[in-house]
Amino acid sequence: MSADRLSSVSKEVKPESVLLHPLGTAAAPEQELLCIFGTGDLGRSLGQRLLQSGYRVVYGSRRPHSCGPLPLGAQATSHEAAAQSAGVVFICIHRGHYDFLETLAPQLEGKVLVDVSNNLKKNIYPEANAEYLQRLIPGAHVVKAFNTLSAWGLQNGPSDANRQVFLCGNSAEAKQAVAEMSTKLGLTVLDKGSLSAARELEDFPLQLFPEWRLPLRVAVGLTAFFFFYLLIRDIIYAYVVQGKDVSFRIMVSLANKVFPIVSLIMLCLCYLPGVIAAFLQLYRGTKYRRFPDWLDRWMLCRKQLGLIALGFAFLHVLYTLVIPIRYYVRFRIAEHTISQIKENTTSVFDTTTAWRADSYYSMGILGFGLFILLGITSLPSVTNALSWREFSFIQSKLGYLTVFFCTFHTYLYGWSRFLNPSSYKWYTPQAYLLSLVVPSLLIVLKLLLLLPCVDRSLIRIRQGWERNDPEDSSAKAL
Repeated sequence: MSADRLSSVSKEVKPESVLLHPLGTAAAPEQELLCIFGTGDLGRSLGQRLLQSGYRVVYGSRRPHSCGPLPLGAQATSHEAAAQSAGVVFICIHRGHYDFLETLAPQLEGKVLVDVSNNLKKNIYPEANAEYLQRLIPGAHVVKAFNTLSAWGLQNGPSDANRQVFLCGNSAEAKQAVAEMSTKLGLTVLDKGSLSAARELEDFPLQLFPEWRLPLRVAVGLTAFFFFYLLIRDIIYAYVVQGKDVSFRIMVSLANKVFPIVSLIMLCLCYLPGVIAAFLQLYRGTKYRRFPDWLDRWMLCRKQLGLIALGFAFLHVLYTLVIPIRYYVRFRIAEHTISQIKENTTSVFDTTTAWRADSYYSMGILGFGLFILLGITSLPSVTNALSWREFSFIQSKLGYLTVFFCTFHTYLYGWSRFLNPSSYKWYTPQAYLLSLVVPSLLIVLKLLLLLPCVDRSLIRIRQGWERNDPEDSSAKAL
């Protein structure tokens, strides 16, 4: 893209005054002129950012004299005049208004058209907006960009909004021109290839938490399952068999059993796919074969699984802290104390119970502390300050230690309750026993991977060795 074409200025937008420079002083280079079609929120915000970055801006409008307030320093003129004046034109209008652009094909010939439009829903049109625009004006160079940024984000700067700009187009020169402008605006650019990727870019803003959908579904499913499981065992069983109404326990007691169970299982689900992948590499004898799609998808959402698990752990801690002030707990303690006074008896201090209780609380505190450390180091600002080895040590080594502490905490909670036949209400095991299945399996599999012979083979495979490597077989033959 030549500099003369991008910086050509029509007579309608040339300033009437001339800036005089003292003798012996070189004139400052003329600022590049950019055109924006559309005076809505996004068009005005984009123009303001461009003006702040040193560009000149002219708006093309159907009503140049009554198009509303524009950024200070910008001009407004007709679409034809604005299209002739600049080499780069931002199309900040909806697709339903693209038809008039076909009449401007002579003025837009050879220009760079930056399509920033989005749709309200997916698959409304048979083709992407940018592809439709390229078909309307085949002589222009259409680039899809800036559609993932909001007007608010452009006004407040890249520090308060997403800094990344996705772009695609068929012309390498046109994409380079848009990329340079984006960099000057303080944004980072990610080239997605040809204009055929425009559909993907236009669907991107319509997705609501795409990376969180699977973890949230897992969390909701586990929460619903254990809630109704405990509801049947603790509430309905007491009402049907014992004739007691303990429905008030749903709000705190039942919730405080569900939250730690879901938290522990989801924490283990963060590390289980890595263990499965390791065994798969050992079975295949190579690291160069792709994992199954379900395993790839699972591994890509491990961060989200961990953060949701941390949220449930926080809820467990908060609910545990309010236990001493609950009316039910205070009533039971007072009732037990009064009964001992009436009977003139005292309880005998049990050292074993004291050890178990203190160990139970200690493991829970240590596990929760390491859990918080894992969550903090997963934040981008903290991750960028760590080397890869430091990040791997915290997320891997300390992560498995967190799993061990939390699992041991649950074992201490159960202690010998599983030996009591009365705990199997309606022949169902206690919920904490179900919560230990995945953590126990994970710890056993990880211990197998830590065996010297297995660990040595896995390290060789991850360093590039293959079991059926022809060069290795020829070396052995020699």
